[in-house]
Amino acid sequence: DLHLSLRRQRQMCIRDRKRMTGWIIALLSGALMSVQGVFNTEVTKQTGVWVAAGWVQATALLTCVVIWLFTGRQPVSGLMGVTPKYVLAGGVIGALITYTVIRSMAALGPARTSLLIVVAQIIVAYLIELFGLFGVEKGPFAWNKLLGAAIAVGGIIIFQR
Repeated sequence: DLHLSLRRQRQMCIRDRKRMTGWIIALLSGALMSVQGVFNTEVTKQTGVWVAAGWVQATALLTCVVIWLFTGRQPVSGLMGVTPKYVLAGGVIGALITYTVIRSMAALGPARTSLLIVVAQIIVAYLIELFGLFGVEKGPFAWNKLLGAAIAVGGIIIFQR
């Protein structure tokens, strides 16, 4: 049926557009993280690691508040209903990420640090998915994903030389 075929084609187009948008946003995120790490490391050199990390978190909060004022304005009280409560630790984790990125950038430089961060993210994200941790839907073991992680680790070794 032509109508059904056109409908499926439209759904596939929407799915592909969402996927491409996801790729672009993920690449932008990676680029922004690298630049942020360099900036934060420079601020740390001139002030101190916790002053820099605090500045990052304070300016992030201000940015979020300003954007929140111009979009949706979902009630902040919604945070009280979030379950499980441990997922609210994202801000604490964010502060620790800022600290660890600053320290590793200062010790290893931006390229090596970014490479190690990405490989750690790949491995930990796969383990979270594989074991269904933190409420993520459990995924099946896949040799291609394990091979991809191993190749990424191999990339670290090659990059070191």
